[in-house]
Amino acid sequence: MDYSPALMTDMYEYTMLDATLRDGTANRKCVFEVFTRHLPEGRRYGVVAGTGRILDLLERFHLDDEDLRFLADRHVVSPETIKWLENFHFSGSIKGYREGEMFFPNSPILQVEGTFGECTLLETLILSVLNYDSAVASAASRMVSAAKDRPCMDMGGRRTNEWAAVAAARAAVIGGFKGTANLLAAQMYGLKAIGTAAHCFTLVHDSEREAFASQIAALGENTTLLVDTFNIEEAVKTAVEVAGPQLGGIRIDSGDLASLAQRVRNQLDALGATNTKITVTNDLDEYALAALQTAPVDSYGVGTMLVTGSGAPTCAMVYKLTEREGADGVMQPVAKKSSHKATVPGRKLAYRSYEYNLATAEHVISGSEDKLAAFTPDEDWKDLLVDFVDHGTIDARYQGHDAIIAAHEYRAKALAELPIAAQSLMKGEPVISTETTVL
Repeated sequence: MDYSPALMTDMYEYTMLDATLRDGTANRKCVFEVFTRHLPEGRRYGVVAGTGRILDLLERFHLDDEDLRFLADRHVVSPETIKWLENFHFSGSIKGYREGEMFFPNSPILQVEGTFGECTLLETLILSVLNYDSAVASAASRMVSAAKDRPCMDMGGRRTNEWAAVAAARAAVIGGFKGTANLLAAQMYGLKAIGTAAHCFTLVHDSEREAFASQIAALGENTTLLVDTFNIEEAVKTAVEVAGPQLGGIRIDSGDLASLAQRVRNQLDALGATNTKITVTNDLDEYALAALQTAPVDSYGVGTMLVTGSGAPTCAMVYKLTEREGADGVMQPVAKKSSHKATVPGRKLAYRSYEYNLATAEHVISGSEDKLAAFTPDEDWKDLLVDFVDHGTIDARYQGHDAIIAAHEYRAKALAELPIAAQSLMKGEPVISTETTVL
């Protein structure tokens, strides 16, 4: 489907643009910030994901003649604004936390700088991407920790919107997963694709033996056979008879997975299939994975709970104006003062401090551009912000397959630098505090 990311937004972004073009404030320089006021209840940390997708969408963030006609016919904006939009492209700058980075309440995850007109158009798209992708990556990271060294695979495509499935597969890999069943995600991002057969494949054949023989003939002895359509013990016996002891793997998708895995492991070993791997699926989440740590399972397939953020399908991120150019041309910090929704004025720097190679706090420094330029962090503070877009030019290092793999590896490193309580599945406060200083 051909569509413009510039219409993946709320109508009021365009009505605000229209009004500010009329009164002259659309060209005022502004700084917007993406942050969350709180993590999902009981979570110790979050994982940033989605920035690379935002950069991909930003490359296509323009309106063609059909899009402009739609806006004009619906009277969303004035003819003058239509003219302004004809050659629109984002010419501002974006910096923020890299994908795979840990985040906490009030972390300045993304900062967008440009004119009010161009920055306001990006709000809904940025939030929709970051909120969902980071929720999936955060859930995936918890699942990977619970699984220990056993690989987790994304099998959640059929449990969410078809486009969300692609985004979830990408975010899951950033969160620590090893591959996905979604072929479009595998094609678009160069991810490892996994999958063999479902129960219907067994049922369409006249016998389970014939189904297994057919799959092995097509995919080879290293394939994984689904053994819980009828009787698991009989299926395992048949699988080894058909494939031989060199059978690659079996999958169990129902029942008491821990006890079944133990019985199947013992049965496989008794049949001489000592190298045959066991994969389990069936509505797994991080708690189920933790419960399976002592079971002889080699890998996991995770679906529903992954693509729904394991109960936290959004990170509650917001996009707020923190600095704007005044009528005198001078940049001024601005902030909301609403009850329970107050914001910290000014553009931000972000650092993480360490002691004995473990993170101790998140440090957010707010102030004018001049004051921030003069600020000197402590020696043990790590700068968390990277530049993604410089005056309209996108840094391609944060796009594509290599960026996803780099984020996958970075997440593991960043998580290892947090106190060990971060990997606890018990509910608790963020594992490090966020300390904000206004210069």
